[in-house]
Amino acid sequence: MSAKRQSKGKANGVSRKKSKIVEDDPPVLSEEDDDDDRRSDDDDVDELAEDNASLRVKGPDHIGVVLLTGGTNWDLNGRKSMPKGCKSVGRNLYEPHLFGPLKDNRIRLVVSSCNSSHTIFITEEGKALSLGRNEKGQLGVKDLLRRDIPTPIEGLPDHAIVNAATGRGHTLLLTDRGAVYSCGDNKNSQCGVKSKEPFVTTAMRVKYNGPPIVKVGCGAEFSILLDCKGTLYSFGLPEYGQLGHNTNGEYIERAGAINFATVKLPKPIMTFVEKTKNKVEILPKPEIRDFACGTNHTVAIDDHKKAYSWGFGGYGRLGHSEPKDELQPRLIKYFDVQRSGVKHVACGPAFSIAINEFGAVYLFGQMSSRGEANMYPKPVQDLHGWNLRSIGTCSIGLVAAADDSCIVWGSGTSSGELGLGELKKSSAKPCEMKKLDGLYVEQVTCGSAHTFLLARDLSEDDKDIIASMPEYKPVVA
Repeated sequence: MSAKRQSKGKANGVSRKKSKIVEDDPPVLSEEDDDDDRRSDDDDVDELAEDNASLRVKGPDHIGVVLLTGGTNWDLNGRKSMPKGCKSVGRNLYEPHLFGPLKDNRIRLVVSSCNSSHTIFITEEGKALSLGRNEKGQLGVKDLLRRDIPTPIEGLPDHAIVNAATGRGHTLLLTDRGAVYSCGDNKNSQCGVKSKEPFVTTAMRVKYNGPPIVKVGCGAEFSILLDCKGTLYSFGLPEYGQLGHNTNGEYIERAGAINFATVKLPKPIMTFVEKTKNKVEILPKPEIRDFACGTNHTVAIDDHKKAYSWGFGGYGRLGHSEPKDELQPRLIKYFDVQRSGVKHVACGPAFSIAINEFGAVYLFGQMSSRGEANMYPKPVQDLHGWNLRSIGTCSIGLVAAADDSCIVWGSGTSSGELGLGELKKSSAKPCEMKKLDGLYVEQVTCGSAHTFLLARDLSEDDKDIIASMPEYKPVVA
């Protein structure tokens, strides 16, 4: 099966362009009405904060120093050539470097994704900084110019930012009050705001007034929210069923053109199913505790450690032993049969990783275009015995923090995101990133062609290892 499956529309000589039509489209507002609506949004935030005055969404406890490996030419990362009008600035780092612009800052969390060429940093004080590609306004800095130095995001409230998520061209930010803000590409409604502009260049509050949100996630062109009661909400592009609403939104706009009705506002995912050869059973709605998004799919875990997946099914990334798309969350039967619960999941472009309650690591899907496609979860024997605590997925593989080291795995054209050095840029099997031996990495995040690591620097040994690393000082575009 090819990496880019042939669409139904093209097979019939019909183009499948993405639609600008949205579900639940609000009435057209005058400028005066729009100002009133913005004030109403602010009132909603205040009411939400007042109703949950004692509730605070908690971010990570750890704090560390930021390291970087991989491509730093943000406009080129993940592309074959530089777009017109962009300056070719930045180089590939083939081993971990101390990230100079933040070497004197205390960082609590770093966020990117396999779809992204931009990164969000959350400081110890709960401030959000952005870096990288910005052609869709995903950095939230009031313009469309890339940033090579982390820059404060505009439009955020005074509340602390505790988490974030990034898509191909958009960003979600979560406050400690459970409110969500977004910026960037909104052509497919993935920002979840009322703005009619295709790009949201300063952070705006997502139109949601339910229970406080505790986690946010982004696929390439869709978004997922998780509230404190275990309900998931989705919005954006539904082309492969990645929104979980039992539809791909496809409709015929006119002769010869198939479009997709995007979902503009957060909509709850209510139906979860179990499929057998002969029937489809609707399950009692579970309380979801965690989830991860790939390019066009999602995997979620409930409070009983059962796993569900939905969206694009190519190469078996959903773990159901078939490459079909799933339009609503479907129970992954493999883990039930094995009688082992799932405690953590991570998603790459065409693969998924699950760690069970005993620490065993499973891969389903295809990590490399030249590699084998696992149609159902298969244990990764080379990772047996490693305690993986943080996993980042990039376009060619993964980087994971484990014990006092980092494990990397992936093959293909590399910009140095695996940190193995210039002579060995990738590895077909899991191996250690030797340059980080003895260093405790708290958290890993990968973009499409870069990796940021948050390293602990509490002991003298930690500081000595970090001090021995080369420092990367970016050239400002």
